[in-house]
Amino acid sequence: MPPPLPICYLNGQRLPLEEARISPLDRGFLYSDGAYELMPVYAGRPFRFDAHRERLTRSLNEILMRDPHTHGEWREILGGLIGANGGGDQYIYWQVTRGAENGRNHAPLPDVPRTVFAFCAPLPVAPASVLESGVACITAQDTRWARCDIKSVSLLANVLLRQLAVDAQAAETILLRENELLEASSSAVHVVMGGEIRTPPRSRKILPGTTRSVMAEMAERAGIPFRSAPVNESELRAADEIWISAATREVQPVTTLDGRPVGAGKPGPFWRRVYDELQRYKRELSGTPW
Repeated sequence: MPPPLPICYLNGQRLPLEEARISPLDRGFLYSDGAYELMPVYAGRPFRFDAHRERLTRSLNEILMRDPHTHGEWREILGGLIGANGGGDQYIYWQVTRGAENGRNHAPLPDVPRTVFAFCAPLPVAPASVLESGVACITAQDTRWARCDIKSVSLLANVLLRQLAVDAQAAETILLRENELLEASSSAVHVVMGGEIRTPPRSRKILPGTTRSVMAEMAERAGIPFRSAPVNESELRAADEIWISAATREVQPVTTLDGRPVGAGKPGPFWRRVYDELQRYKRELSGTPW
């Protein structure tokens, strides 16, 4: 991932990222007590802001924390930060922690000012080799906690699972639990079987991905059947196509899984149709209000 852009937001002000400081007693630092979002920005225009903001508010509610900002306040904070960093194609990360209390206590949850932090970075661009040849993935058993539907800042299990892919010179680790496909360490997973796209249904085991929802819309635009339904390990391994999708990946074709080819071992026609539809959709949005 490219290094961050120079200006960040912290607790009401924009300032140089290198000058940003938080208390070592912040509960985000001590307990991972917080939630976050990451949103792509195309040509200075945030992509799916409403969906990202709604998911953040939901994550905060699930950890018994009220969102410290209204919809309009978030628009002003994030839009101002994007502009301060030059606009263009970037992504913006923002998080809310419960804040810093004078001490370390598991409970009761303290009523202290929230810590709100955001930064921007250049949006990664998939190299031509990914679009032409796809990516390799591996599988592993899911070792994360039981509330994966919360976009928590506690990502240690995801980090360790992603490292498995790095060690195997792969792009992602696709997660299985009790013979069931869930998602990947930092991506949603989609499979093509029998002429339709299938994505595991939402549950507490899966993050309600915004890019995943975009894939459903792009499939509809492309005239491809798409449904949310369970996928078992055997179906995953026999799939005609496998894709991973995320805010900073868009949608990428998986052409090898655990060292074996997926389908024909090259990006499939359904992926190409959905990918192309996404690029058209982005062009349609260019310059429109967000």
